Amino acid sequence: MAMNERKIAIIGLGYVGLPLALALARRFQDVIGFDINEPKVNELRQGLDRTGETDEGALKDTKLRFTTDSEDLRGYDFFIISVPTPVDINRNPDLGAMLAASRLVAKVMGKGAIVVYESTVYPGVTEEVCGPEVERVSGLKQGVDFSLGYSPERINPGDREHSLERVVKVVAGDTPASLEIVADVYGAVIEAGVHRAPSIKVAEAAKVIENTQRDLNIALMNELAMIFDRMGIRTRDVLAAAGTKWNFLRFSPGLVGGHCIGVDPYYLTAKAESLGYHPQVILAGRRINDGMGVYVAQRLVKLMAQKGKQVKGASIGVLGLTFKENVPDLRNSRVPDIIFELKDFGVDTLVHDPLANAEEAHEEYHLNLNALEEFHNLDALVLAVSHEEYLKLPLKNLTDRIRPGGVIVDVKAVLDSDAIRPDLTYWSL
Repeated sequence: MAMNERKIAIIGLGYVGLPLALALARRFQDVIGFDINEPKVNELRQGLDRTGETDEGALKDTKLRFTTDSEDLRGYDFFIISVPTPVDINRNPDLGAMLAASRLVAKVMGKGAIVVYESTVYPGVTEEVCGPEVERVSGLKQGVDFSLGYSPERINPGDREHSLERVVKVVAGDTPASLEIVADVYGAVIEAGVHRAPSIKVAEAAKVIENTQRDLNIALMNELAMIFDRMGIRTRDVLAAAGTKWNFLRFSPGLVGGHCIGVDPYYLTAKAESLGYHPQVILAGRRINDGMGVYVAQRLVKLMAQKGKQVKGASIGVLGLTFKENVPDLRNSRVPDIIFELKDFGVDTLVHDPLANAEEAHEEYHLNLNALEEFHNLDALVLAVSHEEYLKLPLKNLTDRIRPGGVIVDVKAVLDSDAIRPDLTYWSL
């Protein structure tokens, strides 16, 4: 079979699956995108992408087909599963979406199919959990009638520089032959090239430690920020000085949320614990990062109390709700931690985000979004997410919303502290 004649189906059209599906549709003759979310699929058919990761032109010009009907997937021979892998309330891996997608594919695929997983998991999930489920439902034999592959996603939401095509893609297969097919398919769209991992487990492990390493580095910065705050020195100033050395790693303190960094380490630690090893460093980093929202809120309350401000009944505005700047993704955002902790102190909180979906915010966190015009006569203002829209505003536009003697919290230290009104107390991580 000629490579461009492969019939490719992508299961899951979120931040990962949609850009991949569009890229593949530019190089292959028959590509279909499947998602169980009917409103989302209808929007995509109209050229609208709620994730903001693609432009309207790319959707309108594509020959990619969209469907919510699994029967449309019959006859396809290369399946890519890119569905969420969250953790449950006890921070244990939740493989429900992956198993459901595996069953869906198993019902429609035929002999000779290749099933590739992109979701972040702990080593062993593809071959020890998903593969057997595909076998059970399809009645086909893995390694004989169908093959497994793994190619971890490396999408960074909102990052136009490190796009899908520009980042090396790790690929793996359950046999040398399947590895080459997987490498050829991805190699057709990845300009940066592919890296062939020696096994699927190696590829799974590589992905999960990418985010674990970043999580730990940010946790170190967050811990340092808390230490330096007690010393009365600014973390940003310390990092600027330390960063003049060639081998200093440039990480910054902040809130760690989203569907990757704040989740993936728990997949690795869960697997380690099942093998009798109890991680210490990784979980310590997670505890620090998971607690930063509460820390920011408590630090704000303390600053208000030091200035003689009445905390209970105070009016505080929070700018930004998404998990990071310049993206609409609300999944696993840590900003609600700030808001809920402030509410425990009896604070009246206003929340604004120019990118977040109001219905999703209410459904996910039971929070109502406010118009920016409602932000006035505040006792304090928290710049929780540094959206470009906020940074384009004159600083005075923000500080004029705060009463004399109030507090401004700049979580990621992006504002010019020297230009802040002298009657205001400025604080950042």
